[in-house]
Amino acid sequence: MRDDLSSPTVITFQSAGLSVGETMIVAELSISIGSGLPTVVMGPNGSGKTTLLKLAMGLIEPTSGAITIAPDTRRGFVFQRPVMLRRTAADNIAFARAVAGMTADPTAVAQLLELVGLPHVAERPARKLSGGEQQRLALARALARKPSILFLDEPTASLDPAATKLVEDVIARVAASGVKVVMATHDLGQARRLAGDVVFLVKGRVVECAPGSNFFHQPATEAARCFLAGDLVL
Repeated sequence: MRDDLSSPTVITFQSAGLSVGETMIVAELSISIGSGLPTVVMGPNGSGKTTLLKLAMGLIEPTSGAITIAPDTRRGFVFQRPVMLRRTAADNIAFARAVAGMTADPTAVAQLLELVGLPHVAERPARKLSGGEQQRLALARALARKPSILFLDEPTASLDPAATKLVEDVIARVAASGVKVVMATHDLGQARRLAGDVVFLVKGRVVECAPGSNFFHQPATEAARCFLAGDLVL
């Protein structure tokens, strides 16, 4: 199966798979992810969403097939539960810049805090921030590396609706700035609000790839129809 979601292509999976011993985690991933609006990765629990993101980020290597990244593509990743450094919010961002070989420019740090709506917490200990504030700080920290593609793994899974809305607003601003966002989510409402394209996984395989409007209104597979209806996907 191969589906070109949009153009130009940023990442291409060519029959990529990952197995651990005799256990298949994902298999035969053959998709192209292009620039533009966010690509949302969906599927039942255990379907391989996080694994797909980690493979694309290069955090793990496929055991079969290949993954091709467009030249000069800079990647960033935000985990579902990011770890905050034992320093201020501003210093978390400055550290990320330093690791990427950039100066700890106070103006650049302030601009990133402004982008994620956190200028007022610059000097607070990052670990004392609320869950939603930490998630937005994690976004700022990832953006400090100036990625051209940003992977988000269930970025609002443990947040209340108000905090979720703030994170979604940041994601929308980031996407509008030209950064390609690829995010996994189990939240159908969130996916409807943010998705340009959808990659739908079941049991480690891509079952459907489609523009968001098509996937949510006219799913092409029975598995997707069941998933959208809230039924079990077997």
